[in-house]
Amino acid sequence: MTPPDPLQSPTLEHKTLLWLAVGLGAGFALVLWPVIGAVLWAVFIAIVFAPLYQRILGRLRGRPNIATLLTLTLIVLMVLLPLALLLASVVDEATALYQRARAGELQLGQYAQTAFDALPGWAHSMLQRFGLGSVAALQAKLSTLLAQSSQFITSRVVGFGQGTLDFLVSLFIMLYVLFFLLRDGAGLSQAIARRVPLQEQQTRRLFAQFVIVVRATVKGNVVVALIQGALGGLAFWVLGLQAALLWATLMAILSLLPAVGAALVWGPVALYYLATGALPQAIGLALWGVLVIGLVDNVLRPLLVGKDTALPDYLVLVATIGGIAVFGINGFVIGPVIAAMFLLAWELVSQARRRPGAETPGPR
Repeated sequence: MTPPDPLQSPTLEHKTLLWLAVGLGAGFALVLWPVIGAVLWAVFIAIVFAPLYQRILGRLRGRPNIATLLTLTLIVLMVLLPLALLLASVVDEATALYQRARAGELQLGQYAQTAFDALPGWAHSMLQRFGLGSVAALQAKLSTLLAQSSQFITSRVVGFGQGTLDFLVSLFIMLYVLFFLLRDGAGLSQAIARRVPLQEQQTRRLFAQFVIVVRATVKGNVVVALIQGALGGLAFWVLGLQAALLWATLMAILSLLPAVGAALVWGPVALYYLATGALPQAIGLALWGVLVIGLVDNVLRPLLVGKDTALPDYLVLVATIGGIAVFGINGFVIGPVIAAMFLLAWELVSQARRRPGAETPGPR
């Protein structure tokens, strides 16, 4: 009897193919990395708007190309176009605010001096330890910082045209990939599931959890951010602050950070009112921020994000902050997704070890 050839061993063959797949997968990820943001957002948007596509496809009685084009048009009209108009308005308002500051109409130095004089003694002592014992010293520090960063700013301005071109290319890639994900997403996910070396039930749970987390995170965070930004902007408008739309947009962006986001904008303003003796404005803004803006975060976010993802609030916060730190703005989705998939993967491992016939390590 001829002994089996070790090169023809199924175990060796499977290991070789597995390492080959892992190596090529890493290479493919490296190729995709320059456009990974566009591809990821195409995946996220396709998951969020898949139910809308299915409804349109049902009404059109099985015309996938037309249904995909209609869904893509609605996405552009409902999401991308309003976002572009809002961004243009914010840029105009920020430019007008900057021009007023340069013209001296806002009297920022006087505001800073008033707030500085109103600080208690312990705050003055703390600032003096950092060499900021006066407004003049603070302005000197800021001037030095601006001088040091001038080269960086200049390089960014020179590269603005290239940045705009990159943005347009990324937008085109996102829309192009989104078209095929909407039309062929169901078949593509089934094809991937058949090729994953896991049991069918495990693969279904992983895919279902991924879809749930993406939908809950995107829709939940966007809804919370819009509401908190609108409420904060309304408060600033009532108080008569300049560029209320700009601050509302900033609050909406920072609201992607659970629990602390919007407070990073309205909190310093409330402290400024308190330091300058404007107690009604300080108390009113603080109460509005804690009881109204904070209530939106404390009530809606757990319902829209934590409930569907089955993630505790603290884990959502940590995963979101860590995701943004690593992946930028995309991290507010990627962070919670990785956290949820990590917990589910370990749950599947635990279930597999408890199955009859599963190997358990013996004592050593």
